[in-house]
Amino acid sequence: MFTILTSIIYACVFFLLILSWIAGSKASKLLYGGSTERLHRKTRKQIVWAVYLTLPAIGLVAATLAMAATMAPVFWEDRVLLHLPLALVPVLSVWVLAVPRLTKLWKATRNVSAAPLPVEIRKQAAQPLVILPYRMSTIGAATIFYFLLVTPVPFRLGPVLVPILLAAAAVAALGYAQERKYGRVGDANAPAPTLPRGRWLRAAGISCVVIGVAALIFIVGSRSSRLPAAMSMADGPMDFGGGTVLVHDPRTDLSLAMLTGPRDREPDRKITLTAEKKTIELSPGEPFEAWTFNGQLPGPELRMKQGELVEVTLINRDIEEGATIHWHGLDVPNAEDGVAGATQEAVMPGERHVYRFVAEQTGTFWYHSHQHSQEAVKKGLFGSLVVEPEAAEGIGAEEEDLTIMTHVWKGVGMAIGDRSGIQRKKVVPGTPVRLRLINTEDWVRQDYTLTGTPFRVAAIDGTDLNGPQELENVRIELTTGGRMDLTFLMPDAPVFLSVGRSGKLGVLLSRDGTGSVPDLPETTAFNPIDYGTPAAAAAIQADSDFDREFEMILDNKLAFYNGEFGSLYTINGEVFPNTPMFMVQEGDLVKTTISNRGAVDHPMHLHGHHMLVLSRNGEPSTGSPWYSDTLDVQPGEIYEVAFVADNPGLWMDHCHNLVHASVGMSMHLMYEGITTPYQIGSDTGNHPE
Repeated sequence: MFTILTSIIYACVFFLLILSWIAGSKASKLLYGGSTERLHRKTRKQIVWAVYLTLPAIGLVAATLAMAATMAPVFWEDRVLLHLPLALVPVLSVWVLAVPRLTKLWKATRNVSAAPLPVEIRKQAAQPLVILPYRMSTIGAATIFYFLLVTPVPFRLGPVLVPILLAAAAVAALGYAQERKYGRVGDANAPAPTLPRGRWLRAAGISCVVIGVAALIFIVGSRSSRLPAAMSMADGPMDFGGGTVLVHDPRTDLSLAMLTGPRDREPDRKITLTAEKKTIELSPGEPFEAWTFNGQLPGPELRMKQGELVEVTLINRDIEEGATIHWHGLDVPNAEDGVAGATQEAVMPGERHVYRFVAEQTGTFWYHSHQHSQEAVKKGLFGSLVVEPEAAEGIGAEEEDLTIMTHVWKGVGMAIGDRSGIQRKKVVPGTPVRLRLINTEDWVRQDYTLTGTPFRVAAIDGTDLNGPQELENVRIELTTGGRMDLTFLMPDAPVFLSVGRSGKLGVLLSRDGTGSVPDLPETTAFNPIDYGTPAAAAAIQADSDFDREFEMILDNKLAFYNGEFGSLYTINGEVFPNTPMFMVQEGDLVKTTISNRGAVDHPMHLHGHHMLVLSRNGEPSTGSPWYSDTLDVQPGEIYEVAFVADNPGLWMDHCHNLVHASVGMSMHLMYEGITTPYQIGSDTGNHPE
């Protein structure tokens, strides 16, 4: 509904702008027509133009009021306070001020054929209150259009004053010019008015001035938007979420470089990952240069047991842009998080970096480079990561455990691992099966449909669900970076997992590895909000006493970023490094309300923590506790989430549509007293995106 209403608003504003511009131009030319007979016809048409520009204004009002009646104020507050007055006041002035005078003029010229126009008729045609309302409508629509492109959220009076004052100044200037013209027309001895001879030359001159001013604004905007050559991620505006203002005391500061995994004992598991370029040919005749871990696409699957101390050595052989390893969804100590410029220096060619952490969580995760992450993930610097339970009740030899990692590769398109088409596997009937779904593709909400057996959603984003029920004819929708585990007992008949709602890509399980792909059923999307059973004693409740409450508003705007102009994706109206830094103390109970006013979905990924979903669109979470580290917030949605600040450090919180993060849709969660010795910027070589 939000997307439909927003589209209607955009369309109505566009048509209001065009139609009012045409109507205003025609109104200003009423005076020039020669005979009263011609003026009579033009006056009638001008009244009709009032109807034309009123229709999109009505559509704008209706869509805005529908939004106000069905959605939270964050979606419509600025529209009601700004858009409606800017649309309604000029249109009402057209009907209250201009149309009655046009009607009077139309009647006055109905049976008169004099030429040139009598002075009294001229004065009526040049009356400012006939022309100015149409011009006001153009200015109002243009101002609304500006606010649509540069949204004033969170809504504050200060940022909207300048555009409003400029619009008022434009109306005043036009009124003054029209008043002067009206004064000249009133001179009985003056010749009949004609269109100025040099109007095209004057228009060209005005256009040159406008282009010059726009070019100057473009140059200044481009230069002022360039990111610093070196800066700390700990810099930036601080938001304390209504809690205690945290005072910086250098005497008690702790560098996040000290927040490492255990270094005082031998690791239980040692792993080496070598980042290197390799020419890969997944489709015959279409080789491409991939960025790989250990020469594989994707990188090798890492499996470990809960409680193990794991040591991973990253070696960069030849990735000139540098590399790191971020453990997506695994809540490791801050210094092991693998974010270039925030928790470490990027590992450049010929260098190595050692990560150490205890695998405390069980579940499905993945790892990827967080240096030039959009390009790195696209080209292959990622792999799956599974933490198995340490006790015997975990994964046993009798269980079939399959990782389904989807990605788009050059020459192949969407694939499972590095293979397209249908993959077949033998599974003995009666075997417990776990399918670990991981979506790695940038800006793709992937669909998975399991047919041939009832199943359960056992885990979301690496966290087990409580009391999951059996499902049938339900599809799983995974956002970029998201994971879900599906479990079932293998039946006698084949089972098919479809990727992308088609029978052309997927995994077919059967007793002997053969069988045909079944027809896909009609499905509904899986909804975690009421799935499973509540926990007996949940640590966080919707009515808990929160220490800090933050607001995160996701939106779009047209602006410059690092010297380039384009459509940006904003957090609270800003892009990094001007986005807010949420400040917390260790032990704080934190609540965040996330609203998406934008045109596209945003999978918000908070490093180092899992967010408990309290509600979605006002509907409380009534099923199993639903924890997420990559939350898919679609247009028009509002989530309330909460977490305990129990992992000190400086943590990224960004959209995992990495193309969005690369143009500034990123912010940070910062703990009191934590500092970072690292910097980002062109002079540092660190580019986490």
